[in-house]
Amino acid sequence: MKFKKTISMIGTHLLLTILAVIWLIPILWLVVTAFSSFPGINTAHFFPTGYSLNNFYRILFQPDSVVQYGAWFKNTLIIAIFTCIISTIFVVMVSYAMSCMRFNGRKGLMSFSLILNMFPGPLLMIAVYFVMKMIGLTNSHVGMIIVYSAGSGLGFLIVKGFMDTIPTSLREAAKIEGASEAAIFIRVVIPLCKPIIVYQIISSFLIPWGDFVLAKLMLNSGISSDFTVAIGLYNMLEKNLIGKNFSAFCAGGLLVSVPIAILFVIMQKCYVAGVTSGAVKG
Repeated sequence: MKFKKTISMIGTHLLLTILAVIWLIPILWLVVTAFSSFPGINTAHFFPTGYSLNNFYRILFQPDSVVQYGAWFKNTLIIAIFTCIISTIFVVMVSYAMSCMRFNGRKGLMSFSLILNMFPGPLLMIAVYFVMKMIGLTNSHVGMIIVYSAGSGLGFLIVKGFMDTIPTSLREAAKIEGASEAAIFIRVVIPLCKPIIVYQIISSFLIPWGDFVLAKLMLNSGISSDFTVAIGLYNMLEKNLIGKNFSAFCAGGLLVSVPIAILFVIMQKCYVAGVTSGAVKG
């Protein structure tokens, strides 16, 4: 039995190792190609024959009519930051209302939101586009922020589930002390919800940061400086441009991960403390 268990464990770890290597190969190729001295796709070698930082220098400091990475990065960062702030506020407020407050129609609203979430997002994009076009907010970063943030409150289920675990006695104790509903929300519930709020912040940032479909639909003016990173990098791979832009594309793709890594490092410490550790003393 011990021998069979050992063989099974070895087989499992071997399979996981193979899957991990397969998953890491495209990422490794992206990284090494970003530092390649050859501007196009080199299919003869996995690792470049020469290394250089020219690709990073080009996309950051040598913009042209096609590659304007600095403008794309700034546009995407602005949209992602404002979307992150607005969406997180909406989600946390709706989650508190659904979890900690009781009012007529609460269960009906929750069921209705679940039904709405079942519809695929792409089905609504055409309607959203024409609505934004009528009010003049297509080809606008403000319009992008509104579209990304408007329906964010419907994604309250995960945060609500976390708030459901907070002891009711904490809120009741605050009410006995004369705290208002707003004070309970800000001073009692939010400090205990730091881990899930961090998750919500990261999720809200990632949606506009990596989105291509909606951004491509909304930002269709053809002006390169108005693009987001996803659209700009996609346009670098057009048939007549890929030969001189592929290594720069890989460099741009590598730089896209930098803000996500920084955000995760900053927010990581909020995961460490216990959710309600020390909240009730007696």
